[in-house]
Amino acid sequence: MTQSGWSLRKIALVLYPFATGAMATNVFFASLIGSWVGLPVLSSVWSIVLGALIGVPATWAFAHHIRSLMDKSDQ
Repeated sequence: MTQSGWSLRKIALVLYPFATGAMATNVFFASLIGSWVGLPVLSSVWSIVLGALIGVPATWAFAHHIRSLMDKSDQ
């Protein structure tokens, strides 16, 4: 069966900026919670860098989920 619509790679590339922002926000808020037990609060630059790294597998997993939903709806 051939896939119709966007490829997994194209979906991931479109979603990556949103996932990076979401992951950077999560990392920053996690560092704020960590400050309650004495851990340092991350700067916004470090939060964005870590969010960009964590965003790659999160984007790939979500794009795979979206692609599977597209395939299921085509059946």
